[in-house]
Amino acid sequence: MRKYSVFAIAREALRAHKGWEAQWVSPEPRSSYDVIIIGGGGHGLGAAYYLAKEHGITNVAVLEKGWIGGGNTGRNTTIIRSNYLYEESMDIYEHSLKLWEGLSQDLNYNTMYSPRGVMMLSHNTHDMQSFKRHINANRLYGIDNEWLTPEQAKAFVPVLDISKTARYPINGAALQRRGGTARHDAVAWGYARAASDRGVHIIQNCEVTGIRRGPNGEVQGVDTNRGFIGAKKIGVSAAGHSSVVMEMAGVRVPLHSNPLQALVSEPLKPIFPCVVMSNTVHAYISQSDKGELVIGAGTDQYNSYSQTGGLQIITHTLDAICELFPIFRRVKMMRQWGGITDNTPDRSPIQGVTPVPGLFVNCGWGTGGFKATPGSAHLFAHLIARGEPHRLAAGLTLDRFRTGRLIDEAAAAAVAH
Repeated sequence: MRKYSVFAIAREALRAHKGWEAQWVSPEPRSSYDVIIIGGGGHGLGAAYYLAKEHGITNVAVLEKGWIGGGNTGRNTTIIRSNYLYEESMDIYEHSLKLWEGLSQDLNYNTMYSPRGVMMLSHNTHDMQSFKRHINANRLYGIDNEWLTPEQAKAFVPVLDISKTARYPINGAALQRRGGTARHDAVAWGYARAASDRGVHIIQNCEVTGIRRGPNGEVQGVDTNRGFIGAKKIGVSAAGHSSVVMEMAGVRVPLHSNPLQALVSEPLKPIFPCVVMSNTVHAYISQSDKGELVIGAGTDQYNSYSQTGGLQIITHTLDAICELFPIFRRVKMMRQWGGITDNTPDRSPIQGVTPVPGLFVNCGWGTGGFKATPGSAHLFAHLIARGEPHRLAAGLTLDRFRTGRLIDEAAAAAVAH
């Protein structure tokens, strides 16, 4: 495909923009592939791209039951950070953050990555102790994170209410300056375009209904609403439906799926400089390039595959936002939506081989899947190509639930972000 550049934009402007090519090819599925990836979100598309780019495996199909980016990739609040507590988490999220920094150039597609900073508010002694523990762990590991006084936090975010009489008084904040946001649609489209350009087949409206296994238990392919498609290897990256897909192969995974809601306001002039979140009150907020306030809530308490959620969750979130930022009390909300998160007992992801030969899984990212997109995809491609986890993902295998070597990131993922 033609390379995107300022010269391409100027050329097409002179031609009334009639010369743009389709961003990716939409072929009919072949009878078989070397690799099938189930799930056309950022993780699945990215894995296909890295399989082609770094491992030379191009006979790959990405099967998506709906449209590209129509699942969690297009339904999240686009927050990026790497300030987790344990080494296994810091490894993969910092790897991902470094890939974010050069992703637009790598894909030749503007992902609109904006390192505007991620601030986490502290409201009590427990918060302060927890955040300072995270800060110290991050800095010892070479990851940026710093403690701010309430006055320094307000200087960074002028609309923040730090008064002593506030309902949720602020006694400090942790700030990762390299954190920020990116455009979720652009990430999916960029990976799809780059993967397609390397020969990967991206097949939309192709729902997997079964996984066939051979006489020795190995995968042979998948049944879909468009017929059987053979494959030597299958990678499952289906977010909230991962447990459903894995069960087709007779594999149970320790996941539970919950709705996660978000909403946006009417557009405002630039007023909010970074991402701010509060674990204590389960709310977080940033401002998009269109001027909308992007607000996220905590997960609903019940298990569901619904892309809606309880009204009480978002009303509680808006109550908290209005307390933290009184200036927004009269701002109108425009729309609300939900996604389906796949959560593990220790709130850390699963990436590894399975008991079924040729079947690989990438799931359990819960509320932190978007920020991990390039790192997870990069390591998942390594897993599929080599048949063993990358050293940065060695601790994320299913086996940890058998041995008890869990990675308890409940504090770092206490709010849905």
